[in-house]
Amino acid sequence: MSKSAALKHYERALAQWPVDLLRPEVSLQNAMRRRINKRFHPSTTRPQDNVVANGALATVPVAPRLDDRAELEQANVLYSFIENRYTKKVRMRRIRGLGVCKLLTLIWKRSQYPITQNLTKPVSNPSYYEDLMKELQEAPQRSWLSRILNKWKGFLRFS
Repeated sequence: MSKSAALKHYERALAQWPVDLLRPEVSLQNAMRRRINKRFHPSTTRPQDNVVANGALATVPVAPRLDDRAELEQANVLYSFIENRYTKKVRMRRIRGLGVCKLLTLIWKRSQYPITQNLTKPVSNPSYYEDLMKELQEAPQRSWLSRILNKWKGFLRFS
């Protein structure tokens, strides 16, 4: 039996989806694959196999018929997130030497939905987002001991 076109597109899109470096054990790919398997490979249990102890037959829900067009539209949504179709294209020349924060700021300024300076540098803590980006870059490479020490540093603030 050949695979449907929608199933092939789902598999291709999920193969391109980036892995979450902070929480690799919790991934969108695994959740989507479970959902897709339920949709495209329904249970093969027959009602006769679901006899309860008192002899009554348990009802098995019938899998709804797949609408290939709707499934292809949902796969297209996955592609749109991967390709980031919701922002304008940014010219990628002369920005290779920039840090992550400057790069994100540049992308935000040129995007279809620009983020203002008031949002990126709050008055109460102007370096908050820069510190956050730095933390997110360093977090996947930390050892177990350094994670525990940072956790305790967060609990014990003396300033």
